[in-house]
Amino acid sequence: MTLFQLIATLITISALFSYINHKFIKLPTTIGLMLISLVMSLLLVAIGSIYPETLSFATSTLKQIDFDKTLMKGMLSFLLFAGALHVNLNDLSKNKWVVGFLATFGVLFSTVVIGTLFHYILGFFGLQISLIYCLLFGALISPTDPIAVMGILKTLGAPKSLETKIAGESLFNDGIGVVVFIVILSLATGTGELSAPHIFHLLLLEAGGGLVLGLVLGFITYKLLKTVNNYQVEILLTLALTFGGYSLALALHTSGPIAIVVAGLLIGNHGRKFAMSETTREHIDTFWMLIDEILNAVLFVLIGFEVLIITFAGNFVVAGLIMIPVVLAARFMAISLPIFTLKKFRPFTPGAIPILTWAGLRGGISIALALALPDGIERDLILTVTYIIVIFSIGVQGMTVKNVVNYYLKKANP
Repeated sequence: MTLFQLIATLITISALFSYINHKFIKLPTTIGLMLISLVMSLLLVAIGSIYPETLSFATSTLKQIDFDKTLMKGMLSFLLFAGALHVNLNDLSKNKWVVGFLATFGVLFSTVVIGTLFHYILGFFGLQISLIYCLLFGALISPTDPIAVMGILKTLGAPKSLETKIAGESLFNDGIGVVVFIVILSLATGTGELSAPHIFHLLLLEAGGGLVLGLVLGFITYKLLKTVNNYQVEILLTLALTFGGYSLALALHTSGPIAIVVAGLLIGNHGRKFAMSETTREHIDTFWMLIDEILNAVLFVLIGFEVLIITFAGNFVVAGLIMIPVVLAARFMAISLPIFTLKKFRPFTPGAIPILTWAGLRGGISIALALALPDGIERDLILTVTYIIVIFSIGVQGMTVKNVVNYYLKKANP
């Protein structure tokens, strides 16, 4: 199947599933598409027991799509920019300490806790993999997925301060999580040295470099936007910033996600206010909203279909199910510590800790990172466990997070 045929197939399936969900099932789009894809995958497995060639064709087609590269080096830049474009910088600034703590300390704390517990739990089942690979699992599953989170946020109706914390954390801890994953992966594969200066250098290059590059590219694009008043040209400039900026970040070995989030925040705030006419703002918002919706649809259809190429050995599945509460508990602790510390200096929305815990969805980025691991038993195990957690996160947490928010808001205002 050619690249054009693959894209055509994915867009067609996404459109049909979107129609079915909107017309009959009426779930939030991301959840509905993933669940429909899962059901279709299970139907294909059932049909494959009678007509093996059908299942073989489906799996061989799916294997042509490199999920890791498709998401991490394709879709992600557009989805992050679209999300950052609508985050208010003033609101984010008011919550900078919370977001900063959760995106850094929270990810690192969760990585260590999850990785260590994963190592001991696997040992209990006789699944021996090294601690460094368990920490890799901790790194890829700790960050909340901005794509999944931003999709659900639209339906929450949460207080603005809480919404900003959830959105800001998901946008930044994704970049930090990828950086931590890269550092640990370089140690696991022997391409990096286990020394504090080397690890610090990698973190500084990836995270710090991404931050600086995002500011520079965002500022240049802002200056260009200010000199024209033509929405077609201005949309092209934001596209160039997103596509070109992410590619440049990867070439310079800095964090593409952090660079694009920073650039998106700058354009969505400073650029929107001082460099765009009302007509341009409307067209840019509409354009990026459509990009966001289309790519989200394709991504969550792919997540649902990935079940066809994952190894579901019995002990792998049991380990995955056990890790669901472990991951939630680690997130609860990672959120509680900074919030309890900061409570002395500022108020928080009632129920902030349980809401932030339950709203911390895992999604396609975790699966993409798991797929990026070197072939072997470690990859198969981590991929299966990651997939089970992601399906639970999107399917269960995503469908109930609105009820959790409403429960605590009603409790605070009876």
